[in-house]
Amino acid sequence: MEELMKILNDARPDLDFSKEDKLIDDNVLDSFDIITIVGDINSTFDININVGDLVPENFNSADAIWNVIQSYLNEQ
Repeated sequence: MEELMKILNDARPDLDFSKEDKLIDDNVLDSFDIITIVGDINSTFDININVGDLVPENFNSADAIWNVIQSYLNEQ
């Protein structure tokens, strides 16, 4: 989770990701933010998040993003 928080904070240092739970629903993150974050996640965790997983419920909070990462890591 520490690596994820670093990725998120690097992408948007103005946000407190530990408190946000509607990053997509409230338009806190835009499409460029998501592309940047997903690219960094893929590189850091050596996974490839599928387009089908790029849905709001998977990116509304740091915990939701972490769950997506964990599901990919568990598949390896």
